[in-house]
Amino acid sequence: MTFADLIENFEFPRTKTNAFIDGLSKLDNVPQILGWRPGPGRAHIAWQLMHLAATEDRHVHVRMKGGEAKEPEYVRRFAGGSVVDDDIPTLEEIRRYLNERRQDMIAHLRSLPEEMLDKKPNAEAQWVYREWIKLLSWHEGHHQGQAHITLNLYKNRTAK
Repeated sequence: MTFADLIENFEFPRTKTNAFIDGLSKLDNVPQILGWRPGPGRAHIAWQLMHLAATEDRHVHVRMKGGEAKEPEYVRRFAGGSVVDDDIPTLEEIRRYLNERRQDMIAHLRSLPEEMLDKKPNAEAQWVYREWIKLLSWHEGHHQGQAHITLNLYKNRTAK
């Protein structure tokens, strides 16, 4: 599988995440829905979606390129190891962060020569690019699924 094939497969889950966001935008009480938690200490939909973007921010800018996150406060609040808070970003802010960080990731991947596919970006990296792209694709499906089930739980929270 070539870099182009992997990038195409990598972009597919984002179409589903964006479709999920489009569906959310049509609901009443979007801010309430984004911040609803299925239980104490559990993540809300906004966290699940921002987590996707913060993960890509940290992975591409810090772990792959060796620089600083584009939006370090969001990485602090939403990347792995963060604690969910009740400061809920708007749906527009979620969509912006998701799509800008995805553009950064795609631009970085497209800038690489094909021979980098089975190499690590640096000595400290955990994965070669081929595995990293697969992992981030799986990660998106995982958290988009968690956002989806949280929405379903929200919609059915008063059902008996």
